[in-house]
Amino acid sequence: MANQIKITYFALRFKKYYFGIENKKSMANICQITGKKVMVGNNVSHSKKRTKRKFYPNLFEKRYYLPDEKRWISLKVSAAGIRTISKKGLSTALKEAKEKGYIANY
Repeated sequence: MANQIKITYFALRFKKYYFGIENKKSMANICQITGKKVMVGNNVSHSKKRTKRKFYPNLFEKRYYLPDEKRWISLKVSAAGIRTISKKGLSTALKEAKEKGYIANY
């Protein structure tokens, strides 16, 4: 009975890692304007014991209208990316992001 439980537990763990079910949130959390992405750091407890954690960017799925091409585009942008677009303009921000390699096409 104990061996059967161990085999089942192993099969479930293998399935999670093999099929990528383990952590869906870390997939492609990158801002397409600023390039912000997931960072790794430490949780520091009161006793100063450190454990690993992740810092996720503040991302939004947002639609913008391109008046030059007369169409809507959908971007995954951070809060800082939204501020950059409102400051510089959409076409300028997209041009700079394409030069830096944060976005391939839009």
